Amino acid sequence: MSSRQSTLTAAVVTLLGATLGGLVLWRMRMQKKQLPAQGRKGEMGATSGPLSVETEPVVVESKNPAESHSQIPCKPMKPQLPPVQSSCFPFAALAPPVDQVIAVPPVLVRSEEEWEKMWPVMQRELSVYPVLGLDCEWVKSQTKCLGVSMKGKASLVSLLQMASYSGLCVLVRLQSFRTGLPLSLKEVLRDPHILKVGVGCYEDGKRLTQDYGLALGCTLDLRYLALRQRQVVLNNGLSLKSLAADILNISLDKSLKLRCSDWEADQLTLEQMSYAARDAQVSISLFFHLLNLHSDTTSGSGCCYTDLASRCQGLVDTPFRQRGGGDGEDGERKRRSRKPVSESPESGDQQVPDPRRNNKRKPLGVGYSARKSPLYDNCFLHAPDGQPLCTCDKKKAKWYLDKGIGVLQSEDPFIVRLLFEPSGRPDSQQDYYLTAKENLCVVCGKSDSYIRKNIVPHEYRRHFPTEMKDHNSHDILLLCTSCHAASNVHDGFLKQQLADEYTAPQGCEEGVRLLEDSDRRRVRSAGRALLTAGEGLPGPRREELQDVIRSFYNNPDVELTPDLLQTAADLETRIFNESYVPHGLKVVKAHAEQGLRGLMGLERRWRQHFLSTMTPRYLPPLWSVSHNHDKFLRKFGEDLPIQLN
Repeated sequence: MSSRQSTLTAAVVTLLGATLGGLVLWRMRMQKKQLPAQGRKGEMGATSGPLSVETEPVVVESKNPAESHSQIPCKPMKPQLPPVQSSCFPFAALAPPVDQVIAVPPVLVRSEEEWEKMWPVMQRELSVYPVLGLDCEWVKSQTKCLGVSMKGKASLVSLLQMASYSGLCVLVRLQSFRTGLPLSLKEVLRDPHILKVGVGCYEDGKRLTQDYGLALGCTLDLRYLALRQRQVVLNNGLSLKSLAADILNISLDKSLKLRCSDWEADQLTLEQMSYAARDAQVSISLFFHLLNLHSDTTSGSGCCYTDLASRCQGLVDTPFRQRGGGDGEDGERKRRSRKPVSESPESGDQQVPDPRRNNKRKPLGVGYSARKSPLYDNCFLHAPDGQPLCTCDKKKAKWYLDKGIGVLQSEDPFIVRLLFEPSGRPDSQQDYYLTAKENLCVVCGKSDSYIRKNIVPHEYRRHFPTEMKDHNSHDILLLCTSCHAASNVHDGFLKQQLADEYTAPQGCEEGVRLLEDSDRRRVRSAGRALLTAGEGLPGPRREELQDVIRSFYNNPDVELTPDLLQTAADLETRIFNESYVPHGLKVVKAHAEQGLRGLMGLERRWRQHFLSTMTPRYLPPLWSVSHNHDKFLRKFGEDLPIQLN
């Protein structure tokens, strides 16, 4: 009897244990699903069109009665912040989809006390993903010069936006901190193990340093990441609005009314706060999407800084440089600041196009001019015995006909047979120069707009010995304008690596051919002042300028005639830099010390760099990173004396 009771008791205990364990597991799973969406006003589903979500910002309550005025025209409310899953939790911390991220209401911080309330929450967020979407706002008046506030003072950064992975966005009103910024805020900005991502965040850091002495470290410009990842075709440029539309299918409101609103106002409007938070939230969503860390594919328990940094190798703390003055928000602001833009009287935030200007959005690669004719005509030259020699363009083929040293053998394909023995013949019929080539971008296959790309940049190739660059079109390929622009960005990274490896800096005094001579410039200024102002200058100042000119000509008694003053005013102030060594020449010299193999190694490195960074899918047949290298060794030998150009 007792044995039966023991068995029954064990069965009941087992059943209760299993039930309780199942409830615990179900509750933890539900908490994980609700994690990214905590704090938002309602559940949102993904949409197929551009999203436009309005959220209600939150203001952290202050105990100080003087600061208890709410920024929002509604009753004060305590922030409903999303509880953050720590990285030590056993379940995965998924990066939420963008619609959930932008639905999280922002939190306004105006004092050290309010920041200290938020800081523990931010710490928990950063323990999961050590990355912040970052942006800044300051007064940008359209009626005054850029950088001057509406109150007539030099415009300081007014608002700092920081968004974490879940969408929690803190809006810090920097000018409201009367006793200085909190130490924890300064530390998180300069922390080298917390990524700050955005469009133009490196430049934002320079403004924060200039205005408040803040050090912003570990920044990542999303434009570089978009160009490197190449997950989508960037049709609209590289501004934050364009990236959001192309990659996230999100429509950002960048109307003049909001961008140039008064960010120093005593109370920010709901529209201002939503606009500011959206930029930071979209930035961090772009980051996760470009690294393929969004919720559709991620299955890890957060991500440490080392993992994130390894995916952004070479991009951290790098200012964005792009041909044509930049295509980001800063570039758009500068272009708009050059001419005032009128606004529609019916809707204060709609821009009226200026009929004198081309108002079409400039695509990526706007600074490049596409070819107006095909590069490859695929005409053939044959030897007198009929052996194919190479392909060439039609103009060159007709030249042989016009000179009477060739005869037309075929119209389609266009073949010219030479009437003389050529200086050289291909080693085999499997030769790169015997293959017909298509007129399309070798990366994406676009065939209606392309430009020539030098795989080994001209600044290096021009110093190669003649034997390595004569009649060599292998390293000239066709790219569309946007792929060409992206390739140039990648080339900049390799150039910087070569500059570091071979102590061949770019853009410093050693790399500048002409230097500005300060003494000659002072003499020129003195000559121009004496010519234009003349007797109108005060006596002591006039004598001082005359002494400058006499001292330059080493003659204290020389008469300063109008002709002499004109000579001084026209003085050339630039002098040749005797220490000038071009970056490309210095790199090529370093490789030439290893002989022919060293130069072939540099050539191979650039070719492999192009394959690795651009992953071309339409390369011509027989294109190779080792093209002609075996031929060079057979023909010239490893001991070829290198004579650089």
